[in-house]
Amino acid sequence: MISFKPLDETCPIHQQLDETASPVVLVNVFTVAPEEADQLIKAWENDANWMKQQPGYISTQLHRAIGQSSVFMNYATWDSVEDFKNAFNHPDFKAAMGAYPSSSVASPHLFEKVAVTNLCTK
Repeated sequence: MISFKPLDETCPIHQQLDETASPVVLVNVFTVAPEEADQLIKAWENDANWMKQQPGYISTQLHRAIGQSSVFMNYATWDSVEDFKNAFNHPDFKAAMGAYPSSSVASPHLFEKVAVTNLCTK
Protein backbone atom coordinates (compact mmCIF):
# COMPACT_ATOMS: atom_id res chain seq x y z
CA MET A 1 0.00 0.00 0.00
CA ILE A 2 1.20 3.49 -0.82
CA SER A 3 2.27 5.87 1.92
CA PHE A 4 1.92 9.64 1.84
CA LYS A 5 4.52 12.28 2.59
CA PRO A 6 3.50 15.95 2.40
CA LEU A 7 5.22 18.01 -0.26
CA ASP A 8 4.82 20.96 2.13
CA GLU A 9 4.85 19.94 5.79
CA THR A 10 3.17 23.22 6.77
CA CYS A 11 0.18 22.60 4.49
CA PRO A 12 -0.45 18.92 3.70
CA ILE A 13 -2.99 17.83 1.09
CA HIS A 14 -5.73 17.12 3.67
CA GLN A 15 -5.49 20.71 4.87
CA GLN A 16 -5.63 21.99 1.30
CA LEU A 17 -8.90 20.13 0.74
CA ASP A 18 -10.62 22.68 2.99
CA GLU A 19 -9.69 25.53 0.62
CA THR A 20 -11.77 26.91 -2.23
CA ALA A 21 -9.99 27.46 -5.51
CA SER A 22 -10.91 26.92 -9.11
CA PRO A 23 -9.46 25.51 -11.29
CA VAL A 24 -6.66 23.63 -9.53
CA VAL A 25 -3.74 21.47 -10.56
CA LEU A 26 -2.76 18.44 -8.53
CA VAL A 27 0.97 17.72 -8.61
CA ASN A 28 1.85 14.35 -7.17
CA VAL A 29 5.45 13.17 -6.92
CA PHE A 30 5.89 9.42 -6.47
CA THR A 31 8.98 7.51 -5.44
CA VAL A 32 9.15 3.75 -5.78
CA ALA A 33 11.72 0.98 -5.71
CA PRO A 34 13.03 0.53 -9.28
CA GLU A 35 11.85 -3.08 -9.45
CA GLU A 36 8.28 -1.99 -8.60
CA ALA A 37 8.00 0.83 -11.16
CA ASP A 38 5.79 -1.18 -13.52
CA GLN A 39 3.40 -1.99 -10.67
CA LEU A 40 3.19 1.72 -9.78
CA ILE A 41 2.43 2.63 -13.41
CA LYS A 42 -0.36 0.03 -13.57
CA ALA A 43 -1.91 1.20 -10.27
CA TRP A 44 -1.70 4.82 -11.42
CA GLU A 45 -3.31 3.90 -14.76
CA ASN A 46 -6.25 2.26 -12.98
CA ASP A 47 -6.66 5.28 -10.69
CA ALA A 48 -6.42 7.73 -13.60
CA ASN A 49 -9.11 5.85 -15.53
CA TRP A 50 -11.37 5.98 -12.48
CA MET A 51 -10.65 9.69 -11.85
CA LYS A 52 -11.40 10.42 -15.50
CA GLN A 53 -15.03 9.47 -14.83
CA GLN A 54 -15.42 11.82 -11.84
CA PRO A 55 -17.19 15.20 -11.98
CA GLY A 56 -14.77 18.10 -12.39
CA TYR A 57 -11.92 16.05 -13.85
CA ILE A 58 -10.23 17.82 -16.78
CA SER A 59 -6.98 16.01 -17.61
CA THR A 60 -3.91 14.21 -16.29
CA GLN A 61 -0.37 13.34 -17.37
CA LEU A 62 2.23 11.04 -15.81
CA HIS A 63 5.94 11.77 -16.21
CA ARG A 64 8.92 9.56 -15.39
CA ALA A 65 12.25 11.05 -14.35
CA ILE A 66 15.04 10.47 -16.82
CA GLY A 67 18.21 8.50 -16.16
CA GLN A 68 18.26 5.82 -13.49
CA SER A 69 15.70 7.63 -11.32
CA SER A 70 12.58 5.87 -10.10
CA VAL A 71 10.69 9.09 -9.45
CA PHE A 72 7.40 9.84 -11.20
CA MET A 73 5.40 13.04 -11.34
CA ASN A 74 1.74 13.30 -12.16
CA TYR A 75 -0.22 16.46 -12.72
CA ALA A 76 -3.97 16.55 -13.05
CA THR A 77 -6.26 19.48 -13.69
CA TRP A 78 -9.59 19.75 -11.89
CA ASP A 79 -12.44 22.27 -12.09
CA SER A 80 -12.23 22.92 -8.35
CA VAL A 81 -10.82 21.79 -5.02
CA GLU A 82 -14.29 20.52 -4.15
CA ASP A 83 -14.39 18.24 -7.20
CA PHE A 84 -10.93 16.85 -6.45
CA LYS A 85 -11.79 16.42 -2.77
CA ASN A 86 -14.89 14.38 -3.61
CA ALA A 87 -12.87 12.06 -5.85
CA PHE A 88 -9.87 11.85 -3.48
CA ASN A 89 -12.06 10.97 -0.48
CA HIS A 90 -14.28 8.51 -2.36
CA PRO A 91 -14.21 4.99 -0.82
CA ASP A 92 -13.44 3.41 -4.21
CA PHE A 93 -10.36 5.60 -4.63
CA LYS A 94 -9.18 4.93 -1.09
CA ALA A 95 -9.57 1.18 -1.64
CA ALA A 96 -7.44 1.41 -4.81
CA MET A 97 -4.46 2.60 -2.76
CA GLY A 98 -3.83 -1.04 -1.87
CA ALA A 99 -2.78 -1.76 -5.47
CA TYR A 100 0.32 0.42 -5.20
CA PRO A 101 3.62 -1.27 -4.34
CA SER A 102 4.64 -1.13 -0.70
CA SER A 103 7.76 0.89 -1.55
CA SER A 104 5.76 3.72 -3.14
CA VAL A 105 5.47 7.12 -1.50
CA ALA A 106 3.18 9.84 -2.84
CA SER A 107 3.49 13.57 -2.21
CA PRO A 108 0.29 15.17 -3.55
CA HIS A 109 -0.23 18.93 -3.49
CA LEU A 110 -2.76 21.33 -5.03
CA PHE A 111 -1.81 24.48 -6.92
CA GLU A 112 -3.54 27.34 -8.70
CA LYS A 113 -2.24 29.47 -11.54
CA VAL A 114 -0.32 32.67 -10.85
CA ALA A 115 -0.41 35.65 -13.18
CA VAL A 116 3.02 37.03 -14.03
CA THR A 117 3.11 39.94 -16.47
CA ASN A 118 4.28 38.97 -19.95
CA LEU A 119 4.76 35.34 -18.91
CA CYS A 120 1.74 33.70 -17.32
CA THR A 121 -1.99 34.34 -17.44
CA LYS A 122 -4.34 33.48 -14.65
